[in-house]
Amino acid sequence: MPIRRTQRASAADWTATLATPAYVFDGVQLGVALEQFAALARRADLKVLFSVKACTLAPLLKLVAERVDGFSVSSWFESRLARRVLDDKGTVHLTSPGLDARELAAAQECCTAISFNSLGQWHRLRDSLTGEVQAALRVNPQRSYVADERYDPCRKHSKLGVPLPALRGALEGGAVVLDRLDGLHFHTHCESGSFRPLVETLALLEESLPEVFARIRWVNMGGGYYADAADADALAACVRALRQRRGIEVYMEPGKGIAAAAGSLVASVVDILDSAGKTIAVLDTSVNHQPEVFEYGRVPPVREAEPGGAFGYLLAGGTCLAGDLFGEYAFPEPLAVGSRITFTGVGAYSLAKAHRFNGHNLPDVHLRRADGTLEHVVHQDYEGYARLWGAG
Repeated sequence: MPIRRTQRASAADWTATLATPAYVFDGVQLGVALEQFAALARRADLKVLFSVKACTLAPLLKLVAERVDGFSVSSWFESRLARRVLDDKGTVHLTSPGLDARELAAAQECCTAISFNSLGQWHRLRDSLTGEVQAALRVNPQRSYVADERYDPCRKHSKLGVPLPALRGALEGGAVVLDRLDGLHFHTHCESGSFRPLVETLALLEESLPEVFARIRWVNMGGGYYADAADADALAACVRALRQRRGIEVYMEPGKGIAAAAGSLVASVVDILDSAGKTIAVLDTSVNHQPEVFEYGRVPPVREAEPGGAFGYLLAGGTCLAGDLFGEYAFPEPLAVGSRITFTGVGAYSLAKAHRFNGHNLPDVHLRRADGTLEHVVHQDYEGYARLWGAG
């Protein structure tokens, strides 16, 4: 069960007060990202939905909920959590390639809109919607902007959305698509440094689907963007013109762009050893607590490291996986058993994807609020591990 203990810690010493490993989410940094997106929303006259898949920590979602128009979700569990946080306020948009009748029946009780991922989903499940839940289609514009196809929603043979030519063909062939169609959803990017792809994609879709844009209430542009990306003026002009021309709402659903910078993972050195001329510092965490390190091959930033420092180490996780490595770092002072290592910018996906390989415990979770209070919100222990595997 989550526990709630609070203590006041300054920015200089809060890592020293924690039992490690520990995730820490900084409410101040979260507020900075939220304000950036709020400013963009005001500038472009659009609405912001936080993508829950980036971080499902309920206390963090409650902070986020105060500054966004709602949440975007990808499953019944996420939709239920989103509605629990929002209560009866705010928008919840769901889209999922794995949606079936059972999932739909449960999820729609929590959602204001559901975007069907395929024409098959649309024709099979649309009439199952009840009440005021709005129905939408996810379209694949078939515009690839992501170099790594593992994360490209528009890759060849993508499962994500109705291919634009297929939707165009269905409309021209007389298929019943427009009946009860409230919105259109698309997602083309990942960690984009520019809003130009959104401008290009909106223009393409409106030109290709004029009869759709003539009747829908909203369009959801997906996520994969940072608020300080280039070409914000072009996006704002594009969205405002579209709203004036069509009278529709426009949504975007950032996740990592809001949560990433707010999260840190604090670890401790548990051993130091030499291997073929490299000094290895073994930590009480692992890449299983930051799965995107292994997945992407990233080298996460470390607060205590210093480029050009005199003491170099290969930071390694404590599991038996040979590739449980974070990368090579230099430090101004030598590390020792007990030294603290703080990985920064890991607020997105780390917590949602973390697992207990080798039986290593998951990190506890803390939330650092604006007044400096450090709140211990989730405690992990053996009993949780045992219950997971049927031994509880």
